[in-house]
Amino acid sequence: MKMRERKVVCLKVGGSLLFRKNDLDNVYIQKLGTVLKELTSEGKVCVVVGGGFIAHKYVSTARKLGAQESFCDLIGIEVARNNARLLIAALGEDVCYPSPPNSFQEAVKALATDKKILVLGGFQPGQSTNAVAASIADYTRSKTLINATNVDGVYTSDPKKDPNAKKIEEMTIDDLINLIKTHSHKAGEYPLFDIVAAEILKRGNISLIVLNGKDPENIKKAIEGERIGTLIKPTKTPKT
Repeated sequence: MKMRERKVVCLKVGGSLLFRKNDLDNVYIQKLGTVLKELTSEGKVCVVVGGGFIAHKYVSTARKLGAQESFCDLIGIEVARNNARLLIAALGEDVCYPSPPNSFQEAVKALATDKKILVLGGFQPGQSTNAVAASIADYTRSKTLINATNVDGVYTSDPKKDPNAKKIEEMTIDDLINLIKTHSHKAGEYPLFDIVAAEILKRGNISLIVLNGKDPENIKKAIEGERIGTLIKPTKTPKT
């Protein structure tokens, strides 16, 4: 179990960050890859990529065609895994595990290899990529999970719909859970963070930082200790 004694940097990257004007942004993906390689100086890097708006489009269409939610989940998982493959292509197999694992068990085996970066998508129906990231953070005993999104942090309401929405600088995981309960939990609809993922972080006493990942440098700043985005602290004080 030596792998678990090493520091692992755990990230969740929103799939929509890989796109610009509804088209894939190879410049951004390359820049993100460069930052991830720099982070390997901190230890292994484990990044989970979401499905983004493309997954939402697929899922929405499948739902209109009469697909069950579990089937819609499978579609979203495949989109997220393809997004992960794009990032793997940018990183190169010399530093990155060559494919996104299909399950938690495969991820554990991949983490035990000598590859410095592991990129994942989704695992199974009913589980968001946020939950995948939270599970990996819990397994690796990470103290913090970074959630890179297309907004500056957690807001009192959806800032894209509510002009009066206010950014929350700091909150507890219980505060986040209460806020999540007002959001939808259908396949492909995890606009903030989902309840399962939040409960995993609560159980593991793991902090969460939600930040704007449009500039990948923000991820590095947060890991280096700069105050950026919204800090969600464990409700229970971590043991020293």
